[in-house]
Amino acid sequence: MSNVHRRLVARLGVDLITASLLDELGRHVGPLDPEFVHRVRGGDISDSFAVRTQAGQAYFLKLNTPQHEAMFAAEAAGLVALAAAKAVRVPAVVAVGAIADCAYLLMEHLPLRQGTLAGASALGRQLAAQHRVTAATFGWQQDNTIGRTPQLNPPQSSWLEFFRDARLAYQLDLAQHNGCSPQLRQLGDELYAALPDLLLGHQPTPALLHGDLWGGNWGQLPGGEAVIFDPAVYFGDREADLAMTRLFGGFPAEFYAAYEAAWPLPKGHADRVALYNLYHVLNHLNLFGGAYAAQAQGMMERLLS
Repeated sequence: MSNVHRRLVARLGVDLITASLLDELGRHVGPLDPEFVHRVRGGDISDSFAVRTQAGQAYFLKLNTPQHEAMFAAEAAGLVALAAAKAVRVPAVVAVGAIADCAYLLMEHLPLRQGTLAGASALGRQLAAQHRVTAATFGWQQDNTIGRTPQLNPPQSSWLEFFRDARLAYQLDLAQHNGCSPQLRQLGDELYAALPDLLLGHQPTPALLHGDLWGGNWGQLPGGEAVIFDPAVYFGDREADLAMTRLFGGFPAEFYAAYEAAWPLPKGHADRVALYNLYHVLNHLNLFGGAYAAQAQGMMERLLS
């Protein structure tokens, strides 16, 4: 272990930034400044760091075990797709890959701040523009993850069938594998049968979604530009993105007003919010357990009533 590497380990308190990783990242951006490698707080899936090169360029680095290379590759592909929409700003991908020690995703470092009302309004307008990017089918070019959970994205022409099979059924099957109550499984079966009535003939156009748009996944640059990050991209009903913004809060009324002014939502959209958010609550049940079981059961009971 070099003296530089020893200093890094001593300062960070963890042996994640290995000498081989420093060499690997240096191939992409040039030699790193070992005195500017800092852990960034937030997130419960990967370890994150702010890093800087000896030339003064700043980057944001995510690290995980080598088995997570596909997860990072899918996240990188999602960021590229969102950037190509030229609607909402996202961090630019610099490099993604794996070495023997870890998998990594290196992105530009953006000096994000908490969003203002003006920033939220801009995000609403820009998200509507992003949602106008469409595809021939629902799903996406590859599977990715929602949190740590695999997210399946098979091409499907029917939104009802895609949401039922690739979203609700997958999460409920996983919950059953994890030991959920038989009642939750029974409610799920009843919900599948009720989906045609719950969607009431709703046939959306496939829209490019962020896929995990909660309040912790957006911010604002000092100049006021809104930024979204940590996506779980796929083509789906644009209402699914809007629904998730209501699940944990963090989006003011100005955000929704700006979105509606840019592209009004169809009739009945408020009735579909709970249905779409059930997917995320089931995912939280599978990730964290606890009270999410009761929340998921209550949501399904209300939907079926």
